[in-house]
Amino acid sequence: MSISSFHLVKIPTWVAIKGLFSKLISKKTKGLIYSEYMTSMTLGSPIFSTNRFLIREIAIFAQWESEKDLDNFLNNDKFGNLIKKGWHVRLGFMRDWGKIKGYKVPKEKETLENSKLPVVAVTIARMQPFAIPRFLYWGRPVEKLVRDHPSTLLSIASFKFPNTISTFSIWKNVQEMEKMVHGHSKKPKPKRHSDAMKERERKDFHFEFTTLRFKPLSEFGNWKGKGNYTKLSD
Repeated sequence: MSISSFHLVKIPTWVAIKGLFSKLISKKTKGLIYSEYMTSMTLGSPIFSTNRFLIREIAIFAQWESEKDLDNFLNNDKFGNLIKKGWHVRLGFMRDWGKIKGYKVPKEKETLENSKLPVVAVTIARMQPFAIPRFLYWGRPVEKLVRDHPSTLLSIASFKFPNTISTFSIWKNVQEMEKMVHGHSKKPKPKRHSDAMKERERKDFHFEFTTLRFKPLSEFGNWKGKGNYTKLSD
Protein backbone atom coordinates (compact mmCIF):
# COMPACT_ATOMS: atom_id res chain seq x y z
CA MET A 1 0.00 0.00 0.00
CA SER A 2 1.38 3.41 -0.95
CA ILE A 3 1.90 6.13 1.64
CA SER A 4 2.20 9.89 1.42
CA SER A 5 4.48 12.19 3.37
CA PHE A 6 4.56 15.89 4.16
CA HIS A 7 7.84 17.59 5.08
CA LEU A 8 8.75 20.99 6.53
CA VAL A 9 12.37 22.06 6.74
CA LYS A 10 14.50 25.20 6.69
CA ILE A 11 17.32 24.90 4.16
CA PRO A 12 20.21 27.10 2.93
CA THR A 13 19.13 29.98 0.71
CA TRP A 14 21.10 28.80 -2.32
CA VAL A 15 19.50 25.35 -2.16
CA ALA A 16 16.04 26.90 -1.80
CA ILE A 17 16.62 29.11 -4.86
CA LYS A 18 17.92 26.15 -6.83
CA GLY A 19 14.72 24.30 -5.95
CA LEU A 20 12.67 27.03 -7.62
CA PHE A 21 14.24 26.30 -10.99
CA SER A 22 15.21 22.63 -10.91
CA LYS A 23 13.94 19.38 -9.43
CA LEU A 24 15.72 18.54 -6.19
CA ILE A 25 13.85 15.22 -5.99
CA SER A 26 14.55 13.20 -9.11
CA LYS A 27 11.59 11.57 -10.83
CA LYS A 28 13.80 8.48 -10.99
CA THR A 29 13.95 8.20 -7.18
CA LYS A 30 13.14 4.60 -6.32
CA GLY A 31 9.54 4.19 -5.21
CA LEU A 32 8.57 7.84 -5.80
CA ILE A 33 5.12 8.23 -7.35
CA TYR A 34 4.51 11.96 -7.01
CA SER A 35 6.13 15.01 -5.38
CA GLU A 36 5.65 18.74 -4.97
CA TYR A 37 8.46 21.06 -3.84
CA MET A 38 7.00 24.32 -2.52
CA THR A 39 7.95 27.50 -0.67
CA SER A 40 6.16 27.97 2.65
CA MET A 41 3.87 30.93 3.25
CA THR A 42 2.32 32.35 6.40
CA LEU A 43 -1.43 31.79 6.25
CA GLY A 44 -3.37 35.04 6.09
CA SER A 45 -0.32 37.29 5.75
CA PRO A 46 -0.50 40.36 3.47
CA ILE A 47 0.29 39.56 -0.18
CA PHE A 48 3.22 41.97 -0.28
CA SER A 49 5.04 41.21 2.95
CA THR A 50 8.22 39.45 4.04
CA ASN A 51 6.08 36.80 5.76
CA ARG A 52 4.17 35.86 2.62
CA PHE A 53 6.95 33.86 0.97
CA LEU A 54 9.46 32.25 3.34
CA ILE A 55 12.11 31.33 0.78
CA ARG A 56 14.24 29.14 3.10
CA GLU A 57 11.28 27.31 4.61
CA ILE A 58 10.14 24.64 2.21
CA ALA A 59 7.23 22.22 2.15
CA ILE A 60 7.33 18.91 0.30
CA PHE A 61 4.35 16.68 -0.33
CA ALA A 62 5.15 13.27 -1.80
CA GLN A 63 3.64 9.87 -2.50
CA TRP A 64 5.67 6.65 -2.24
CA GLU A 65 5.21 3.05 -3.24
CA SER A 66 6.10 2.02 0.31
CA GLU A 67 7.43 3.35 3.60
CA LYS A 68 10.69 1.52 2.85
CA ASP A 69 11.16 3.68 -0.27
CA LEU A 70 10.69 6.85 1.79
CA ASP A 71 13.24 5.66 4.35
CA ASN A 72 15.69 4.84 1.59
CA PHE A 73 15.32 8.35 0.14
CA LEU A 74 15.79 10.08 3.50
CA ASN A 75 18.80 7.98 4.46
CA ASN A 76 20.65 7.61 1.15
CA ASP A 77 19.81 10.60 -1.05
CA LYS A 78 21.75 13.87 -0.63
CA PHE A 79 18.63 16.04 -0.65
CA GLY A 80 16.80 13.42 1.39
CA ASN A 81 19.49 13.75 4.08
CA LEU A 82 18.83 17.49 4.15
CA ILE A 83 15.07 17.34 4.56
CA LYS A 84 15.42 14.53 7.11
CA LYS A 85 16.77 17.19 9.48
CA GLY A 86 13.36 18.88 9.51
CA TRP A 87 9.90 17.63 10.45
CA HIS A 88 7.67 15.22 8.58
CA VAL A 89 4.52 13.19 8.98
CA ARG A 90 3.66 9.93 7.19
CA LEU A 91 0.12 9.70 5.93
CA GLY A 92 -2.40 7.01 5.11
CA PHE A 93 -5.00 7.92 2.47
CA MET A 94 -8.62 8.28 3.58
CA ARG A 95 -10.55 10.12 0.86
CA ASP A 96 -10.28 12.71 -1.91
CA TRP A 97 -12.22 15.33 -3.82
CA GLY A 98 -11.13 16.50 -7.25
CA LYS A 99 -8.02 15.30 -9.04
CA ILE A 100 -4.40 16.34 -9.54
CA LYS A 101 -2.18 14.93 -12.28
CA GLY A 102 0.39 12.44 -11.04
CA TYR A 103 -1.11 11.57 -7.68
CA LYS A 104 -2.39 7.98 -7.69
CA VAL A 105 -5.47 7.59 -5.52
CA PRO A 106 -4.94 4.38 -3.50
CA LYS A 107 -7.57 1.67 -3.80
CA GLU A 108 -7.21 0.82 -0.11
CA LYS A 109 -8.31 3.41 2.42
CA GLU A 110 -7.36 4.04 6.02
CA THR A 111 -9.93 4.62 8.74
CA LEU A 112 -9.64 6.30 12.12
CA GLU A 113 -10.00 4.05 15.14
CA ASN A 114 -12.13 6.67 16.91
CA SER A 115 -13.60 10.10 16.24
CA LYS A 116 -11.21 11.89 18.60
CA LEU A 117 -8.09 11.17 16.57
CA PRO A 118 -6.31 13.95 14.61
CA VAL A 119 -6.78 14.16 10.85
CA VAL A 120 -4.71 15.81 8.10
CA ALA A 121 -6.00 17.77 5.10
CA VAL A 122 -3.91 18.66 2.03
CA THR A 123 -5.15 20.81 -0.85
CA ILE A 124 -3.27 21.35 -4.12
CA ALA A 125 -4.47 23.75 -6.80
CA ARG A 126 -3.13 24.71 -10.23
CA MET A 127 -4.36 28.24 -10.69
CA GLN A 128 -5.75 29.82 -13.81
CA PRO A 129 -3.40 32.83 -14.13
CA PHE A 130 -6.10 35.46 -14.60
CA ALA A 131 -8.06 34.05 -11.65
CA ILE A 132 -5.27 34.54 -9.10
CA PRO A 133 -6.37 38.04 -7.93
CA ARG A 134 -9.94 36.80 -7.42
CA PHE A 135 -8.65 33.68 -5.64
CA LEU A 136 -6.58 35.79 -3.24
CA TYR A 137 -9.58 38.00 -2.51
CA TRP A 138 -11.67 34.99 -1.47
CA GLY A 139 -8.83 32.84 -0.20
CA ARG A 140 -7.05 35.07 2.33
CA PRO A 141 -10.09 35.26 4.66
CA VAL A 142 -10.21 31.44 4.58
CA GLU A 143 -6.49 31.30 5.40
CA LYS A 144 -7.10 33.43 8.48
CA LEU A 145 -10.04 31.27 9.52
CA VAL A 146 -7.92 28.12 9.36
CA ARG A 147 -4.84 29.76 10.92
CA ASP A 148 -6.76 31.11 13.92
CA HIS A 149 -9.09 28.15 14.45
CA PRO A 150 -8.69 26.61 17.93
CA SER A 151 -8.91 23.10 16.47
CA THR A 152 -5.95 23.36 14.09
CA LEU A 153 -2.78 21.84 15.50
CA LEU A 154 -0.59 23.00 12.59
CA SER A 155 -1.51 24.88 9.42
CA ILE A 156 0.55 26.35 6.58
CA ALA A 157 0.20 27.44 2.98
CA SER A 158 2.81 26.92 0.27
CA PHE A 159 3.45 28.03 -3.29
CA LYS A 160 5.33 26.79 -6.34
CA PHE A 161 6.00 29.14 -9.24
CA PRO A 162 4.16 29.93 -11.39
CA ASN A 163 0.69 28.80 -10.33
CA THR A 164 0.58 26.01 -7.72
CA ILE A 165 -0.93 26.83 -4.34
CA SER A 166 -1.27 24.31 -1.54
CA THR A 167 -2.47 24.16 2.06
CA PHE A 168 -1.66 21.67 4.80
CA SER A 169 -3.46 21.43 8.12
CA ILE A 170 -3.66 19.06 11.06
CA TRP A 171 -6.98 19.09 12.91
CA LYS A 172 -7.86 17.81 16.36
CA ASN A 173 -10.59 15.67 14.81
CA VAL A 174 -12.75 15.27 11.71
CA GLN A 175 -15.82 16.85 13.30
CA GLU A 176 -14.08 20.17 14.00
CA MET A 177 -12.60 20.27 10.50
CA GLU A 178 -15.97 19.60 8.86
CA LYS A 179 -17.68 22.26 10.99
CA MET A 180 -15.17 24.79 9.66
CA VAL A 181 -15.67 23.64 6.06
CA HIS A 182 -19.45 23.99 6.27
CA GLY A 183 -19.46 27.29 8.16
CA HIS A 184 -20.53 26.03 11.58
CA SER A 185 -17.45 26.82 13.67
CA LYS A 186 -17.71 29.22 16.62
CA LYS A 187 -15.48 31.84 15.04
CA PRO A 188 -16.30 35.32 13.71
CA LYS A 189 -17.47 35.11 10.09
CA PRO A 190 -17.62 31.30 10.15
CA LYS A 191 -18.87 31.01 6.56
CA ARG A 192 -15.66 32.29 4.97
CA HIS A 193 -14.77 28.82 3.68
CA SER A 194 -18.24 27.88 2.46
CA ASP A 195 -18.63 31.28 0.76
CA ALA A 196 -15.32 30.78 -1.07
CA MET A 197 -16.48 27.33 -2.23
CA LYS A 198 -19.68 28.86 -3.62
CA GLU A 199 -17.61 31.41 -5.53
CA ARG A 200 -15.45 28.60 -6.93
CA GLU A 201 -18.57 26.75 -8.08
CA ARG A 202 -19.80 29.93 -9.75
CA LYS A 203 -16.54 30.45 -11.62
CA ASP A 204 -13.59 28.14 -10.97
CA PHE A 205 -10.22 29.54 -9.89
CA HIS A 206 -8.30 26.42 -10.97
CA PHE A 207 -7.81 24.09 -13.87
CA GLU A 208 -6.68 21.33 -11.48
CA PHE A 209 -7.65 20.96 -7.84
CA THR A 210 -7.77 18.28 -5.18
CA THR A 211 -8.43 18.03 -1.47
CA LEU A 212 -6.96 14.96 0.20
CA ARG A 213 -7.76 13.65 3.67
CA PHE A 214 -5.27 11.49 5.55
CA LYS A 215 -4.80 9.52 8.72
CA PRO A 216 -1.46 10.47 10.33
CA LEU A 217 0.56 7.27 10.71
CA SER A 218 3.76 8.51 12.33
CA GLU A 219 5.60 11.77 12.92
CA PHE A 220 9.31 12.60 13.01
CA GLY A 221 11.40 15.60 14.07
CA ASN A 222 10.43 19.10 15.15
CA TRP A 223 9.17 22.19 13.41
CA LYS A 224 10.07 25.54 14.98
CA GLY A 225 10.83 23.90 18.31
CA LYS A 226 7.71 21.77 18.51
CA GLY A 227 6.77 18.21 17.63
CA ASN A 228 4.09 15.61 18.30
CA TYR A 229 1.46 17.64 16.45
CA THR A 230 -0.48 14.49 15.61
CA LYS A 231 -0.36 12.95 19.08
CA LEU A 232 -3.81 12.33 20.54
CA SER A 233 -4.45 14.66 23.46
CA ASP A 234 -5.21 13.15 26.83
